[in-house]
Amino acid sequence: MTNIYIFVKIIYIFKDLMDHSEIKILIVDDEVNSTILLKKVLEKKGFFPETENDSKTALGRIENEEFDIVISDLQMPDISGTELLRAKKPDTLFIMITGFGSIDSAVESMKLGAFDYIGKPFNLEEFILKFDKAVENINLYKKVENLRQQVDETSSFSSIIGKSRKMLNVFDLIKNVSRTDTNVLIEGQSGTGKELVARAIHHNSPRAEGPFIAINCSAIPDNLLESELFGHTKGAYTGAVDAQKGVFELAHGGTLLLDEIAEMPFALQSKLLRVIETWEIKPLGSDKVKKIDVRLLSATNRNITELISEKKFREDLFYRIATVTISLPPLDQRKDDIPLLADHFVKKISAKMNRQFILKGDAIEALTRHHWQGNVRELENVIERAMISGDSDILARHSFKFLAAGNDGNDELTMGGNLELKDLEKVHIRKVLEENGWNKLQAARILGIDRKTLYKKIKEYELE
Repeated sequence: MTNIYIFVKIIYIFKDLMDHSEIKILIVDDEVNSTILLKKVLEKKGFFPETENDSKTALGRIENEEFDIVISDLQMPDISGTELLRAKKPDTLFIMITGFGSIDSAVESMKLGAFDYIGKPFNLEEFILKFDKAVENINLYKKVENLRQQVDETSSFSSIIGKSRKMLNVFDLIKNVSRTDTNVLIEGQSGTGKELVARAIHHNSPRAEGPFIAINCSAIPDNLLESELFGHTKGAYTGAVDAQKGVFELAHGGTLLLDEIAEMPFALQSKLLRVIETWEIKPLGSDKVKKIDVRLLSATNRNITELISEKKFREDLFYRIATVTISLPPLDQRKDDIPLLADHFVKKISAKMNRQFILKGDAIEALTRHHWQGNVRELENVIERAMISGDSDILARHSFKFLAAGNDGNDELTMGGNLELKDLEKVHIRKVLEENGWNKLQAARILGIDRKTLYKKIKEYELE
């Protein structure tokens, strides 16, 4: 038993070393002793860093090789750490080493995209904390990249992104109903992607070559909705100067989505029911009946069962439109998908802006903890706002500080209420850290405590 235990232990140690070996690290400093010291520290942690004492050589390597982490001195002969920072690849995390009196330069390097900085002479405890945080970000980024590569499975669903169990169940339903002409009701809160699901059903159906028409029943005045649905003849009503086809006729041979169907006037629902039963329409002002061939999809963010009990929606119509019901989960119930969605939106908007943005791990953490009342649509808008309003191509936690206070899942961090003293301290420390871009040295000065005390508080309150 002892030999087996030792063998298993060796396997886990070897696996850990293999994982660490996948993280490529470069240490740059013109002082040989500094590079030797940091290299030994990281080797004890199971990493295999490379070192350079010549800044010119380091520049060439940073430009031509792929490094996950670069740790560089700020002040060096020939080429400065700032120049190396400007040359790094977008995915590389850069930790700047600064001497006393170089705080302004360190802050400037953070603005240019450095992940963090460490003072010289080294506080090894502080260095290890910051290095571990960089490794954590890299591992999270690589996890997101791996997940993104798996998204190919969802590409047939019109760019619907998701790997959570609830979304996989939705995909299975889409596959099943797409093969048929069954009427489908798609339920979900605003912003969950109901129209995307409708388009996915259409594009995966035998009707994919036919038209896809969508109409929002709540966006059209009641007195015009019947004409929009079924069409009208010239002179059918005041203002009808020309004949017009309705969406049912326009969707002939394809798919029609009636979005927000629960907002349809009660009187018009009986006419819709008749059309679904016969697949015939009669335009306003006409005596002629037209046969139509349409796949009907409906969508709503309302509880139709409640509307039926309130006599605001016809029960017989409900059973006609909801042969199969697909319920979309709100984003707060599929938070495992947020890293995938965020990565997708960053790449999509980057292409639109002709820039290359990088989403850091702490930003993904903040987005995951936020309460998304507007669901996926709100997430996309928030990411686009951060990309437009920021002055850096690096999206970090502070890039999203405009999110509503107290609405990021951290209710205990909201000021007010009967909070205990330790809770108020936690709130205040987080507020100072966020206002200073998580610059711990600056935050410690403002808080009037030393750096070690601040690190203890961060660990105690689990602020990172």
